[in-house]
Amino acid sequence: MSLRRTLNTSLRKATGFEIRRASIPETAKPKPKAAEKAPRPKPIGFRETKNPELDRLLRKPVFIMSPVRSGSTLLRVLVGGHSKLHAPHELHIRRLSVGYGTSISKKAMDALDLDTADLEHLLWDRVMHRELVKHGGEFIVEKTPSNAFAWKRIAACWPDARYIFLLRHPASIARSWHESDPEKRSEEEATADALRYMKAVERARGGLTGHLVRYEDLTADPEQALKGICSFLDLEFEPQMLEYGQREKSDMKRGLGDWREKILSGSVQPGRELPSLDEVPELLRPMCEAWGYTKDAEGAHSA
Repeated sequence: MSLRRTLNTSLRKATGFEIRRASIPETAKPKPKAAEKAPRPKPIGFRETKNPELDRLLRKPVFIMSPVRSGSTLLRVLVGGHSKLHAPHELHIRRLSVGYGTSISKKAMDALDLDTADLEHLLWDRVMHRELVKHGGEFIVEKTPSNAFAWKRIAACWPDARYIFLLRHPASIARSWHESDPEKRSEEEATADALRYMKAVERARGGLTGHLVRYEDLTADPEQALKGICSFLDLEFEPQMLEYGQREKSDMKRGLGDWREKILSGSVQPGRELPSLDEVPELLRPMCEAWGYTKDAEGAHSA
């Protein structure tokens, strides 16, 4: 007989009570700790590939450099309608990393003159090439907004890459970024965070050669905007590029680009009314100046 049973037998005889294990209410149970976010990898040194013909499967990849909430999903589904272009959802390749399982594996790679960055570039290129081959087309178009933070490395990885710079009124970007998740980001936080992306794109514009597209022009006259992109890419414009609503939307995934009703409508929707100058937060005014959004709402992006 167990000790608890013996004690309960004696207690029942003496008091009419017995010992039982207390049940803890769900509300009183300690909540499990939230999973900690994986630390961002530290920047590593990198170099331009010495032999692209040997080290790269992709040829002339296209990168859309844009801040968050600037219409990059709309642009990629439109250009993805071209028979020679494949534009998948955001791939976030810059967060794919490699490491050495043993010291001997590092020694082996050193003997091949391949450092960590070189190996990561091989991985990035292989992943994107696989996606291109799987879906067809001659050139891949990648639109992850955070690529702007790694523009130097992307240029080193693919010396023949081509770039499309997609801009939007800074205040519209900030407002849309806040509205996409108002509980996560206050208006002030959204403005500051969106500005980080804008500054990264502006640095990329200063260091790379590419083609400029404005969201306001894309939504007002998508055909003309696409003709300009096709000319830049040495491609003939194809009218079916405008008919993205008739194509499969299986790659519209939450967290990998826009997935809301406006983009899922299948047709280009008008952009929001541009803010007047006095509606622009002070923090964003220098960027408005740099991007030519210094006039009042009517024709604000014509500079």
